[in-house]
Amino acid sequence: MMTLAAEINNSSPEKLLSPVLSAFWDQPDSWTLETYERHEGYQGLRRALAMSPDALIAYVKESGLRGRGGAGFPTGMKWQFIPQGDGKPHYLVVNADESEPGTCKDIPLLFANPHSLIEGMIIACYAIRSEHAFIYLRGEVVPVLRRLHEAVREAYASGYLGRNILGSGLNLDITVHAGAGAYICGEETALLDSLEGRRGQPRLRPPFPAVAGLYACPTVVNNVESIASVPAILNRGKEWFTSMGSEKSPGFTLYSLSGHVTSPGQYEAPLGITLRQLLDMSGGMRAGHRLKFWTPGGSSTPMFTDEHLDVPLDYEGVGAAGSMLGTKALQCFDETTCVVRAVTRWTEFYAHESCGKCTPCREGTYWLVQLLRDIEAGRGKLSDLDKLNDIADNINGKSFCALGDGAASPIFSSLKYFRDEYEQHITGRGCPFDPAKSTAWADNHKEVTA
Repeated sequence: MMTLAAEINNSSPEKLLSPVLSAFWDQPDSWTLETYERHEGYQGLRRALAMSPDALIAYVKESGLRGRGGAGFPTGMKWQFIPQGDGKPHYLVVNADESEPGTCKDIPLLFANPHSLIEGMIIACYAIRSEHAFIYLRGEVVPVLRRLHEAVREAYASGYLGRNILGSGLNLDITVHAGAGAYICGEETALLDSLEGRRGQPRLRPPFPAVAGLYACPTVVNNVESIASVPAILNRGKEWFTSMGSEKSPGFTLYSLSGHVTSPGQYEAPLGITLRQLLDMSGGMRAGHRLKFWTPGGSSTPMFTDEHLDVPLDYEGVGAAGSMLGTKALQCFDETTCVVRAVTRWTEFYAHESCGKCTPCREGTYWLVQLLRDIEAGRGKLSDLDKLNDIADNINGKSFCALGDGAASPIFSSLKYFRDEYEQHITGRGCPFDPAKSTAWADNHKEVTA
């Protein structure tokens, strides 16, 4: 897996990259406070503490930073929603429960550069007048949990956490909490319930977390990358940040390239780069194969095909093309991949991870799986395709949280672009990519495994 090492930037295509969060991932002990401070670590915090909290929020708003967790909501605006003078404790919760199939940016960021998150959290807490922050980490990633605990310990020892931080009068404690591995806890209100010791299930809104979040107090919930991007903005200036990306989607971000590509990994680049450009610098699809379909933001975003190679990968460009940028998880699949099988596996995941709180999601994902399994096995009927679409429509926009929308997206988009492949499964009584049914598939399979 490639990180954005310095030597990568010497060749022509990689000049499109903008390593900031990943600038020193390849250096020895990149996760330590010593290494972080050598790379201007905690300088952004010092600049932030010289501003008033309200001026700091305005500065982040003016930078145009948008949430990197999926929806792209303006970060400064989310901070501004926190009521002031209410007499209640305020909390910052960082959502590090990275569970979306294909999404893999926050975990390597925390593993290689945890202090960027901690510095960003201190800045955010100063802005929203919070004295206690939480990191909700996916519990399976124990090595990252250990690194986070050590980074927090280093920050306390150096006076970046605790009482009277850098003589500013700011007091802040950070708690690292390991979840138990529930996808639904990536939804912010389910995450808050889990932090409070209850079963992780989405809450009915309103009230929103900014008014009644953790322990019924005003709470900001931000993604790891969103918060980790703040120190660089403060240190280098909002003008530097807005000089990258597009007008409505400024700045740099991490693109997670995976699947049937020559060099998968994290590519940090300005928003608005295209998949064609990313493939050019990653060696393209694996030798002898071509792109068939891909996801711009993980499995919960409507899939694209090779005709979308030049879609700008920013919030507006991807939205105009009919999908969502999401977490920038670019899963690329070549012509040997069965679309029906891929969608079936994704749908099985959503059915398994549904919390069961609302009927459309609980029942709908179950029946989608039954239909898809029958179609893949050659037991389906052509009328099942309309039934698939109808069930997905009954889930989409009608569930408590976005899990239902995520489960419906692959159904809608795959039927839009690959309905003929579904029909082949039905009329041909099975998968055309089965070696017993497809000479072309068998030839490709030999090529890949040779």
